[in-house]
Amino acid sequence: MIQAFGLTSNSRKGLPPAVDDVSFEARAGRVTALLGATGAGKTTALRLMLELQQGRGLTYFKGRPLHRIAHPSREVGVLLGEVPGHPARTVRGHLRMLCAATGVPVRRADEVLEAVGLVSLRDERLGTLSRGMDRRLGLACALLPDPHTLVLDDPADGLSTRESHWLHGMLGAHAAQGGTVLFTTSEPKEAARVADHVITLEQGRLVADQAATEFARTRLRPRVAVRTPHAARLAALLAKEARTAHRSVEVVREGGNRLSVYGSRCADVGEAAFRHGILVHQLADEIGDMGPGAGPFPGASAEAAQDARAGVTGPQSGALLGDEAVGVAVAATRGGQTHGHPASQSGSHMRDDRVVPADPRAHGDQAAHASPDAHGGPVEGGGDAAPSADTVSRAPASLPPLPPPISVRSAPSPLRPLRYELRRAAGIGTGFLTGAAVLVTSALAAVLLARVGHTPQARLLAAWPRELPLPPAALGAGLLGALAFGDEFRHPALAADRGTVPRRLGLLTAKLAVAAVTALVLALLTVGCDAEVLYLVYGRELTEVPADWLSLGASWFGLVVGCAWAGVLAAGIFRSTTAGLAAVVAVPVLVVPLVQRALEGASMRAAAGLPARLREVFLLQWPFGGERYLVGAVRVIAQPVGGALTLSLTALLCAYLLTTLRSRVR
Repeated sequence: MIQAFGLTSNSRKGLPPAVDDVSFEARAGRVTALLGATGAGKTTALRLMLELQQGRGLTYFKGRPLHRIAHPSREVGVLLGEVPGHPARTVRGHLRMLCAATGVPVRRADEVLEAVGLVSLRDERLGTLSRGMDRRLGLACALLPDPHTLVLDDPADGLSTRESHWLHGMLGAHAAQGGTVLFTTSEPKEAARVADHVITLEQGRLVADQAATEFARTRLRPRVAVRTPHAARLAALLAKEARTAHRSVEVVREGGNRLSVYGSRCADVGEAAFRHGILVHQLADEIGDMGPGAGPFPGASAEAAQDARAGVTGPQSGALLGDEAVGVAVAATRGGQTHGHPASQSGSHMRDDRVVPADPRAHGDQAAHASPDAHGGPVEGGGDAAPSADTVSRAPASLPPLPPPISVRSAPSPLRPLRYELRRAAGIGTGFLTGAAVLVTSALAAVLLARVGHTPQARLLAAWPRELPLPPAALGAGLLGALAFGDEFRHPALAADRGTVPRRLGLLTAKLAVAAVTALVLALLTVGCDAEVLYLVYGRELTEVPADWLSLGASWFGLVVGCAWAGVLAAGIFRSTTAGLAAVVAVPVLVVPLVQRALEGASMRAAAGLPARLREVFLLQWPFGGERYLVGAVRVIAQPVGGALTLSLTALLCAYLLTTLRSRVR
């Protein structure tokens, strides 16, 4: 159950708030529609409810605000706009990545794919999906952790009629299982047909909170659709009889042989046509959208409303033909002959005896009228009308069942962010392409440096010319580290219900761990490939192992891992891959000269005997010659590049923690 109290957005530069003091409820087991024209404040209301936008008001999901729910995605499934996934990731890979993030079994991805009908497209890239398939994937993402509540922003926008019917069926199935469904729409007929409860917004204010039956009765215009070759004659007769009976009836000429009669009934129109011997090809009760600015319609009086309701009680005219709601062709003639003709979409309307141009909004948005307790489906003709023999109706295709409920682990697992990060990094080819480019560039640079000569062997194996601030491997590791957070902000798969990528320490730790392992593998492969290429081109002379290989290896691995971590932290702080890579390059260009300048000059004190003094302080015996490793680490940090990296990483980590605490306080 959703309870919203006093939702009010912040004012915008002197303009009134987009949402002003909106309160409503969406009960469990029902589909609730938030109806309003474009700019009425529907999306803003949802963002206020989900705490994605600053404002005033409270929203409770099953009695708790969203920020008090430990795992919001397990309670509330959200669909706002398109699926925010990397266009190169597959449909199945995207869902499996979200499975790792939410802590649900991987098989859940296949279950929701089958439920939403995307099994045949599971290996397609997200960037190649159509609008309808993207909506199906968005619903699959919302259903993935088996939430109790679904909050969807205009889910049928841009969908075909068939896809809209499928989507509405899924929402109804979720509500039938006890879930809560809240969706926005700008189509009143869609709200009346799909929802059990309709909440209407107008200019940011709540104007109606009604059951769907009451909404259809009071907010939609009942009418009688007529097709006859004598449209002008029948319109004049109906207007004349309405004046004689002192009834308010509006006759609209839709163009060609079609009429729309507001404030009357099928029986009255059919009897009038029968008395005067007018052939009628179609006679059906329908509803039309009042629309914004349509004003009161003639049937708004008590008598007209009662007559209109009496004309639609019982079986209704109209049948569901494939994906379109069409009227059933009937005859109001002596012989009962039936014929069908296409409807025209333009014309004029007659109020009593006057014929004036028709409002295109009055008939451009029509649907077969359904009974107050039903939201669509095949219906039969009413009054004296009989179904046409050539009218074909078929039921919509049976919907697949919803995915079965799952039991989600209640305790958070420390491996969940790690699984997510592994699937995120391995799900697209960017990392592999970057690694291949680094290996090729490094091998070519090593061959050229060896040909020129005067390059130390350590720099030769690392393919690091003195003219470049960093070797290709370090730049590649920094780029991969920056992509770890840069892709999160560019394609925020985790931000559907949070508005931004969560700055959790568990996620940061996972990204640092994966970036470190990736950097170590890249550094090892770079040295190996460079040595192999140098051996093939110039022989064994340039591939001999240096005597101080241990300290050189530690420095090399520390440099590459440090660049990767600097990219991760900088991209997490500045929310950009470019900023992360710029921070990596800034270390040797800006920070290293500052450290060198600070270390210049004679030192009055030396750090000799540091391991022995540490052993005296901590009363520990260093096992396996730990003093050597400690001294090696201190020497690496004491180098200008090592000190600059250490200083930069410390500053970036502190900035990241400060940003995290600031966002939590907000």
